Amino acid sequence: MAADQHNLAIFRGLLKFKSNQQKIWGVLIFLSIVTIIEVFLGIVKPQFLMTPFLRMKLLNWIFIILTIVKAYYIAWDFMHIRDEKGGLKGSIVLPLIILIPYLVFIVLLEGDYIFDVMRDGFVSWNF
Repeated sequence: MAADQHNLAIFRGLLKFKSNQQKIWGVLIFLSIVTIIEVFLGIVKPQFLMTPFLRMKLLNWIFIILTIVKAYYIAWDFMHIRDEKGGLKGSIVLPLIILIPYLVFIVLLEGDYIFDVMRDGFVSWNF
């Protein structure tokens, strides 16, 4: 493969395409499937996914995980991080691996605190 050609494989070489156009369609189909799953779960809201896990419903955890998967794949494929050298990959991906869970933790912790304050009646629900 020439140095100026892009990698036409996705999912670590599991699917290989003959042209960039086929690859774009493959990526579009993958991202569409993940989005359809998210929309379907958001509409149907299966009862077995409403059980709490770490003080949040399983359905919310699934939404967070699927959103991170889509964001990772968009950055990996459309922003061509997969074609970069190891050092640049690390400098882009490692801060995100650390910051995204940290930000999710902060949002969940603060949201839980606000919920407890409102539930216990220290402050009334005014919104």
